[in-house]
Amino acid sequence: MSLAGDPFNRIIWRPNETEVRESNVWRFMSRHGLSSYEDLLTKSTSDIGWFWDAVMKDLRIFWDQPYQRVYDTSQGIPWTRWFVGGKLNLVRNCLDRHGAEQPGAVACVWEGEEGAIRTINYGDLCQQSNRLANGLASLGIGKGDTVGIYLPMSLEMISAFYAILRIGAVAVPIFSGFAPEAVATRLRQAEAKVLFTADGSLRRGRVIGIKEAADRASEDVPTLQHRIVVKHLNIPVPWDQEKDISYCDLIEQESTHFETLALDPEDPGLLLFTSGTTGPPKGTLHTHAGSIAQIGKELAYHFDFKPSDRFFWLTDIGWMMGPWSIIGAHLLGGSVLIFDGAPNQPRPDRLWDLVDRHRVTHLGISPTLIRMLRRQGDDWVSHHDLSSLRILGSSGEPWDPESYMWFFERIGKSKLPIINISGGTEIIGCFLAPLPIHPLKPCTLQGPGLGMDIDVFDDDGLPVRGRMGHLVCKQPAPSMTRGLWKDRERYLKSYWSRWENVWFHGDWAMIDEEGYWSLHGRSDDTMKISGRRTGPAEIESALLQHPAATEAAAIGVPDEITGEAIIAFVILRPGSAPNDTLRHALIDEVVQRLGKSFRPRAIYFVPDLPKTRSAKIVRRVIKAKYLGNPLGELSSIENPAAIEEIKPMGRILPEDTATPPQGGTLGRRGSASPEERNCG
Repeated sequence: MSLAGDPFNRIIWRPNETEVRESNVWRFMSRHGLSSYEDLLTKSTSDIGWFWDAVMKDLRIFWDQPYQRVYDTSQGIPWTRWFVGGKLNLVRNCLDRHGAEQPGAVACVWEGEEGAIRTINYGDLCQQSNRLANGLASLGIGKGDTVGIYLPMSLEMISAFYAILRIGAVAVPIFSGFAPEAVATRLRQAEAKVLFTADGSLRRGRVIGIKEAADRASEDVPTLQHRIVVKHLNIPVPWDQEKDISYCDLIEQESTHFETLALDPEDPGLLLFTSGTTGPPKGTLHTHAGSIAQIGKELAYHFDFKPSDRFFWLTDIGWMMGPWSIIGAHLLGGSVLIFDGAPNQPRPDRLWDLVDRHRVTHLGISPTLIRMLRRQGDDWVSHHDLSSLRILGSSGEPWDPESYMWFFERIGKSKLPIINISGGTEIIGCFLAPLPIHPLKPCTLQGPGLGMDIDVFDDDGLPVRGRMGHLVCKQPAPSMTRGLWKDRERYLKSYWSRWENVWFHGDWAMIDEEGYWSLHGRSDDTMKISGRRTGPAEIESALLQHPAATEAAAIGVPDEITGEAIIAFVILRPGSAPNDTLRHALIDEVVQRLGKSFRPRAIYFVPDLPKTRSAKIVRRVIKAKYLGNPLGELSSIENPAAIEEIKPMGRILPEDTATPPQGGTLGRRGSASPEERNCG
């Protein structure tokens, strides 16, 4: 696939000399005599021992005991050990040193959906975390024990996170929107002894009963001894005198001093579960040193984050980006904004209002969220002062060009780089990430993350350029999961079994003729039409070229002749009529851009698409509903009513029996009224 004729295949942003010279990564390059992006990238992957050692020194990571070797592969590449012989603790680096050096500096700003705001500085956060660590120790919790965090985004959540790691226990963050069964699955696998939870939270003005969900989940977790309950809303909740402990009561009499435990670099600090969208949730295990190395590198060099900055990524503690944001911002001594609410509640401009009022410097989102907010119109943006922003970020899925350019032009005023990153929970970081010293093309991820020796392979394991292939990593990195929680074989099968000593990530990627990388979706989302492979991102991007389409989701369904056929679900802009003429036009849009082989079999108009709270479209649920298969885990879906708009295949209404265009058939429109379908 060539991009030569693509109008978006061009450089849209270049850093000026001042931006380059004042960047963190330029400081790092100058220190080591590296004069170009290419030299840095090559050096970071040709000598990974040198690179990760240099990162630790440049970021001034504090070691209770210095390491003797950067890494050791004697047990095999999949089981590489890092920073051998050293001792450290993530909390000492992210919190304690700043609490001592700059106690009055703002560590975190919290805002709730109803508008309440709370701020905490490094000194107070240190003391709060210490008191909580003493409280956990009084309950018998110590090194190696697992502790669940099932809390809304809150200051107490951050205190709990650091208290757990401070004492050498393992934090198990769980998405605050999960239903009891999903919570129980993760706590049971982790064999958690304690669970942090809350009385409730607000979502779109509605009270969510987190405590009740935690109670039901606890019934299926035999190892759970205590629930520590935060009074987040100060509402009455059921109380078990033997198991439930008030957060405030636990810390009331505790000391503000706790001696942070010095740990082996390979000691685990985080047990992060994948979303479970491709099977049972996988427990990925991350170490103190690995998390510091990867996240610190990414925020320092790829995001150019500095102590004077304020970082805001719209996420939840249960997703990788939650811990990633907190660890990164605090490791570098800056502040982080956390928001407990919906980005368009009570008005479509809530996100831009947050950036304006809190003077956010770094804003991270998902492409789907931008598509949703873009649909509301430019006026909601123009009322706000976004001049504090200096770096934009995105992750989670591929972009379509129009939405990317809207984000770049309307939010970044065509002056700010979009650091479009991709990696995964399995590495608590990025395989691909731009650097703010190198020009950018729309929708691309620029190139490999520093120190990440990645490539694109064909089915035979040979490097390919100019066409899609498998994203792989050819050398280990400090943040790669240390196996899967109590499932050694699944770890090897999932990531190391395709090619010997090569990490297989499961993403489709492509490198263009100028060396720019792009992603094309998960390989398990791949459609194979008449022997030709494509990802949903390509189909969706083509559909969104039509001015009437504002969001789209494409899936592949079985077909006796072509192997698979493309089915697409489209949300229209307000005022666009969902009729056969528009269906034909959307189908033609795909054909013109991708060729006749990729003509969609059907286009369905829907008022909404099922999404996670972080606004990612859940295609596997759309496909399961359409095919009439079991839907699987649904707790992460923010808008479950949207699932009902996806009607099983074969249920065609009379209105959809019009003569189809040549080479395709027309799908049904959905059961909503014309007025509802026009809502976009």
